[in-house]
Amino acid sequence: MYFSLVRSFENFKYLIIGMISGIKRKSLTEIAKVVGLKNEQSLHHFLTLSPWDIKACQQLRLSLILERVAGEKVRLIIDETGDKKKGNTTDYLARQYIGNLGKVENGIVSVNAYGVVGNTLFPLMFKVFKPQATLLPEDTYKTKPQLALEIISELEGMGFKIEQVLADSLYGESSTFIQGLNKLHLKYVVAIRSNHKAWLNKEEVTYSDWQTFDRVFSNGNEQTRYIQEIICPGSGEVRYWKITSDFFRERKSNTWYLMTNISGDLYSSIGNHYGFRNWIEYGLKPAKNVTAHRNCVAVLPMEAQNPVMSKRSKDLSQIGKNRV
Repeated sequence: MYFSLVRSFENFKYLIIGMISGIKRKSLTEIAKVVGLKNEQSLHHFLTLSPWDIKACQQLRLSLILERVAGEKVRLIIDETGDKKKGNTTDYLARQYIGNLGKVENGIVSVNAYGVVGNTLFPLMFKVFKPQATLLPEDTYKTKPQLALEIISELEGMGFKIEQVLADSLYGESSTFIQGLNKLHLKYVVAIRSNHKAWLNKEEVTYSDWQTFDRVFSNGNEQTRYIQEIICPGSGEVRYWKITSDFFRERKSNTWYLMTNISGDLYSSIGNHYGFRNWIEYGLKPAKNVTAHRNCVAVLPMEAQNPVMSKRSKDLSQIGKNRV
């Protein structure tokens, strides 16, 4: 990012310092206090008047990531995140399921893509989900799986080489999403429901013997998991797997079902492939809650729309799965 004026860079620096500071409420007023400013006016002017082009900033950020990736293949994680939000002036605000709260609340939800290369996890792109009741005249309704496919296509168009796509059951149960991945010739590992249609009421479905594998976590710790393949005749290259931490006492909280189009002997690897999704839960989302999205004010220009700033009010708005 380039700054034509020194004071713009100074205000940018102050905002970043405030965001990573230990203050609980990261409003402009509180940030001004912690960085030693007399008031928040210069910060406010920087946010509202700076001639930023958010698309250009995003393009620059992604091009830098692409340069550092240096042609390596990326595991792409698709996930949605939401933030509780009070009021009714922010665009696309609606009562909807907020994943990190585990219930329906008034808030904003976005579909996000994260990349994994080696042991490095990094955010790539997001798109705000726009509920039908909140659409503006220029908007077109798109489901979360449709938004995810748009993100994947855009990333591929930029030059990212996607090794495989990981996603939860919202996407695994979406025929639109799976067909889209097939059209893009991408490998995937997605979660599905226990009553998935592939084996529901089919007497010809069989199950392999249980086997054990070591679930290796990002910190290097290992735990034993149990895995079996659910064999569904006529499923082609698509394969189904069941993983549990206790096959004597299977419960919803300790049992997972996966679907993939990856071939080969997957007994020792499929669980660890999907496990990369949890890096979001134990890394990026806690960081987000500390620095930017819990009890704080957005420090991006309104065009950034993460969360979405109201086109009507022009005010700065407050921003606010299971372990496999």
